[in-house]
Amino acid sequence: MSRERFSASFPRDTIERLLTPDITTLWVVGFLLLCTYLLNTLVFQPILRVIDQRTTAVRGARELADSAAQKATAAAAEYDQKLNAARAEVYGQMDDMRKSALDKRADLLASTRATVEQELKTATARVQQESNDARAALDRDASNLAGAIVSRVLGRATQ
Repeated sequence: MSRERFSASFPRDTIERLLTPDITTLWVVGFLLLCTYLLNTLVFQPILRVIDQRTTAVRGARELADSAAQKATAAAAEYDQKLNAARAEVYGQMDDMRKSALDKRADLLASTRATVEQELKTATARVQQESNDARAALDRDASNLAGAIVSRVLGRATQ
């Protein structure tokens, strides 16, 4: 709209009154500033402070939880390492005991085998000696018996 049409529909004093600030306008602006200050001081800052405290507490709890998780992971790794070392030691001891038992068994078998072989040689020699003695006795007895049979059959003594 053009200015002429605007001023024609409203009188000049109405236009000036609308354009000049009024005390009520200043009161409204002041009241708005006061409400803003009071809301900021009494409502928003405490709420923001509580939110910051909660954020700090959550951050601290997360850091504590992360630290605890790292410690638990380290403790679990240390436990696994010690457990594996203990298992290796036990398996080594078991292997040593098994080797020792096998060595003792081999020694026992060897000594038993040597004893049995010695006893077998002794028994074989004794049986051989007894066999030779028995043969000699049989040869002597057979010779005596043959002489007795001949003397009875012939009726005379043989020399």
